[in-house]
Amino acid sequence: MDDANLFQLGISLETGAHEEDSQANIIAKTIDPNSLNVVMDENCADHFIHRDGKIYAGTHLIIEVCDGTGLDDEVKIQQAFKDCVEQCGATLLHIHTHKFSPQGVSGVAVLAESHISVHTWPEIGYGAFDVFMCGDANPWAAVDVLSKAFNTQDIRTKEILRGEGLIKQS
Repeated sequence: MDDANLFQLGISLETGAHEEDSQANIIAKTIDPNSLNVVMDENCADHFIHRDGKIYAGTHLIIEVCDGTGLDDEVKIQQAFKDCVEQCGATLLHIHTHKFSPQGVSGVAVLAESHISVHTWPEIGYGAFDVFMCGDANPWAAVDVLSKAFNTQDIRTKEILRGEGLIKQS
């Protein structure tokens, strides 16, 4: 594979991520896990969620849209992202989508609270959505938005509490 192909794949691109990774690794090795309650500081803008006796970074929903329509429509997917952001009380930073040939769309909405992503198989009416939100946003509101946007009642959802158990209540 020549350098042009490697560049297209994103290999060998200098982004500074290697330096960040190595610095994070050094920091992670030197932090006392018992001191992690600094994350709980109310003055910290990036805080963990305290709900139902649990502390976690955010709620990650795996949402499967089944028997949906319009899952090959890039504009419709972008609008569904925007509607989800609004209904969930999140903050949109950027949307990027890609339309495949002959069909299918992949995309991501980058949020201040994390992200919404999708990959679709319109030929079978299926869309695989991830909705991950931290803070005060309500990712569960996205379920109804996606049901309406893609005209289906067959929505299958799994919830993961990301970072659960990392921070102990003091």
